[in-house]
Amino acid sequence: MKLFAAALMSATLIVSSANAGNLIAPVMEEEVIVEEASASSGSDWLIPLFALILFAAAVGGGSSDTITSPIN
Repeated sequence: MKLFAAALMSATLIVSSANAGNLIAPVMEEEVIVEEASASSGSDWLIPLFALILFAAAVGGGSSDTITSPIN
């Protein structure tokens, strides 16, 4: 009986340790791909040109030196 119990216990330990290492699909992290924006040199002059046009419109917008009276 002791021999049967020892064989049963050793078989249980062997089987449980064999089941302990179940293969699980590895978790794969996604590879991050970073695309750099292409530098377009064609539009580099648009913002300064627009600012210059706005500045010129503000400076040369006209004069309000003449005062008109509502009463004639």
